[in-house]
Amino acid sequence: MTGRKLIVAAALAVTGCGGGGEGASTTPEELAADVGCLACHTESDTALAPSLHGIWGTERELADGSMVAVDTDYASRSIVDPAADVVAGYGPTMPRMPLEDAEIDQLVEWVRSLG
Repeated sequence: MTGRKLIVAAALAVTGCGGGGEGASTTPEELAADVGCLACHTESDTALAPSLHGIWGTERELADGSMVAVDTDYASRSIVDPAADVVAGYGPTMPRMPLEDAEIDQLVEWVRSLG
């Protein structure tokens, strides 16, 4: 296992990424914490994942060289199918998360709230 994969595996094991938490989350940020988003997506880009702060309404370069607008469609697609649009400089390491539609909407709102 490479260093990056080992770090991702450890972070996911610690946070329980993708699992429904104990009890219901009441805010988008609480949901992001409960499902493990905050373990990798921090205020700054890291080796594990790009920051989500300040990206709403911008364009991101993807691993295939194309550009994508950061909007509701992109954010939803990235949550539901993380390997669909991998940000340049990162691998397809984000796991698929078993989330309800309402939870996906909350997480999109959380990303939007980060700017």
